[in-house]
Amino acid sequence: MTILDIGSTPPDFTLPRDGGGTITLSGLRGKPVILYFYPKDDTSGCTQEAIEFSGLRPQFEKLGAKVIGMSPDPVKKHDKFKTKHDLKVDLVADEDKAIIEAYGLWVEKSMYGRKYMGVERTTYLIDSAGKIAKIWNKVKVPGHAAEVLEATKALGT
Repeated sequence: MTILDIGSTPPDFTLPRDGGGTITLSGLRGKPVILYFYPKDDTSGCTQEAIEFSGLRPQFEKLGAKVIGMSPDPVKKHDKFKTKHDLKVDLVADEDKAIIEAYGLWVEKSMYGRKYMGVERTTYLIDSAGKIAKIWNKVKVPGHAAEVLEATKALGT
């Protein structure tokens, strides 16, 4: 696992996406990318986060930015999640967690004294040159998408 920091190049990936096809991170160079990692489709926090990013999609698009959500859920589950909540962001499936692990986000968590492995909710703002411009660790969902939008505007795209 590489330690990711501002200015570093994030691990590349090609993963299956909702609706069919794949998304390759390096194929998006030339535009900013918001890559957010979330634990599970159709849970309250993950749904709120996806809805907030979806609501701001027109503003992200004006900046030329692409918003991608990643979780270990399969594509079929992403498709149902998108349809159910009319989501407007792209969702990629990392079922074997190889990319989530490469980003260092498959971690031990604890709830009600029970320890388990899960995705640490994290967002990366990747600039048009393919470098990490900003990282939000252990994201608290309310207002997060708006904060990411402001940081994207600050890139000066």
